[in-house]
Amino acid sequence: MNKILCIGEALIDMICTDKGRALQHGDNFLKKAGGAPANVAAAIAALGGKVDLAAKVGVDPFGTHLVEVMNSFGVGTQWMLRDPNHFTTFAFVSLMENGERDFYFNRGADGQLRSSDLQGMSMNDYHIVHFGAALAFLPGPFREAYTDMLASARAAGRFISFDPNYRHLLFGNDQQNFVTRSWQVAEHCDFFKVSDEEALLITGKTTLEDAVEVFRARSRAIFAITLGKDGTLLSTLERKSIVASIPVKPVDTTGAGDAFVGALLYQLSGHDRNSIGAFSHDDWEGFVRNANKAGARTCEYLGAMEAFRHLSADIFK
Repeated sequence: MNKILCIGEALIDMICTDKGRALQHGDNFLKKAGGAPANVAAAIAALGGKVDLAAKVGVDPFGTHLVEVMNSFGVGTQWMLRDPNHFTTFAFVSLMENGERDFYFNRGADGQLRSSDLQGMSMNDYHIVHFGAALAFLPGPFREAYTDMLASARAAGRFISFDPNYRHLLFGNDQQNFVTRSWQVAEHCDFFKVSDEEALLITGKTTLEDAVEVFRARSRAIFAITLGKDGTLLSTLERKSIVASIPVKPVDTTGAGDAFVGALLYQLSGHDRNSIGAFSHDDWEGFVRNANKAGARTCEYLGAMEAFRHLSADIFK
């Protein structure tokens, strides 16, 4: 397998275990390692892939916990940097009865990752570079570093993957910033994954059909739109299709999309750049079908990292 680099936040999810209660009424919370790019990296490693995570955490017990968790999966942590002046980022998560989530962020060290922190990194060490963007589009040093790393990955000819990870709490009053920056990546990547909600937001359309056509017109990327129980819409330069979902009774949907991305990139990492470019739509449908299996498996457990410990490449059989 070729090595993958995941770029973005590593944080602590404080999950309210009083299921169905709003955060303000919750009394009991469970600490879990999280952050979408960290989740993707853990999923890749759990499946047997080679992956590094570029992120910044605090010099505190929670930052130490995140590094230890990544190490336990086999994720490379040389680029998980420690910031002595900022605490590790927290996300407080409330789980509703249907398995959906509500978030409240207390942002810290993740936003302080700077381009100067990564001067020793070479994109030539990686085959695929994945950009997660839930927090990377917010003001701060990390936004500039994110842009610089995207330019470096493009200049090195890496396969670029993107997942915008929209969170209304973060961008409710500044959605245009999210949309503009999402296009800046989507127009220059090789693959991206969005939810149906994100597809409508980014394209400004009111129907999924129209959103798909905007994506196809503005980007040469292969893309997947996750539709929950209705499957995954896959678009390649050949055509578009729906890949069926895997029936599951969700315990917690946290990390399902990240498992999907991780499983897809894991499969791609076994092939060189030219081979990936030559894959047919049917090939991609196979990758997405396996990625749906990983997403479904993740929904069966509380907390993404716990779920990823039950992932292996055997689920693809």
